[in-house]
Amino acid sequence: MRALPHLSRFGLNSLTPVVLGIALVASLTGGAVSMPAGRSGSPSATASPQSAVGALGGAVETETAPGGTTALALLATLPIKGRAPMTGYQRTVKFGAAWVDLDNNGCDTRNDVLGRDLTAVVKSGRCRVVSGLLTSPYTGKIVSFVRGARTSTAVQIDHVVSLGDAWRTGAQQLSQAKRVSLANDPANLLAVDGRSNEQKGDGDAATWLPSFKTFRCAYVTRQISVKASYGLWVTRAERDAMLRVLSKCVDASSVAVPAAPALPAPSPGLGFDISGTGSVPPANTARSAVRPGAFCSTAGERGATSTGRAMACVRTATDSRLRWRSG
Repeated sequence: MRALPHLSRFGLNSLTPVVLGIALVASLTGGAVSMPAGRSGSPSATASPQSAVGALGGAVETETAPGGTTALALLATLPIKGRAPMTGYQRTVKFGAAWVDLDNNGCDTRNDVLGRDLTAVVKSGRCRVVSGLLTSPYTGKIVSFVRGARTSTAVQIDHVVSLGDAWRTGAQQLSQAKRVSLANDPANLLAVDGRSNEQKGDGDAATWLPSFKTFRCAYVTRQISVKASYGLWVTRAERDAMLRVLSKCVDASSVAVPAAPALPAPSPGLGFDISGTGSVPPANTARSAVRPGAFCSTAGERGATSTGRAMACVRTATDSRLRWRSG
């Protein structure tokens, strides 16, 4: 599976958010982006999508993915069907607990993605990311990440093809091992700002797109590639929305996403530490569905809504009470 390169590999740690956003587009599409001259300096607090669009000036060049496949050509191969019902969907039962160490590198997937996508990363030990800076690909703005019960949700890990959407478009027919692989595939995961992730929910391209328009080509291209890799279909409305986005791209390349290996399903008890205490609360697959915003009692406890959306019992910077929030 192809993981996104860390921006430090491109020497971009000290560049402006505009250039960081451009680098994100390039890394996700597999393409090369023409960089505007004279853009350097320290990161500022925000980077407006408008300024990034202007900096790009439409001059986006792309390479062809292995085999010469473009996103448009790959989209044409995806079956078009209606949504299957959500019957039987449970996040931890069908896709494994969030998050596991599927690549056996000793770090859970969430910390792997945080370490990959954030800059100025500070770790406790070899794996656990405790702070860093994220240029959210969905907004183009910089978000500060500090691990803790009230602060961790500022940066969340998004499934580019959401697990709920995957379930409705063919994942019911996948093996358990392949569903767990989909849920932890670095090609299907991005660190993003919490607000965008919560707004997206289980939406597909027909119901939600990043507000940072410059990133939409890369976003839709990645959705198409992941769906093709895992044998998922698209709805007609989703396909039409993808076509509208791709019509504004320059020969968008598909992201190389090899077929998932047959990996063993993880133990339902595996999870990750969102509380900042160092403990990992076990997933409770027998729990009743939780309601977003409802009060809860145990910080860091995990749950899911009736549609399978992952939730965590946490506080925020503006609300000291424990509530179920997207996690």
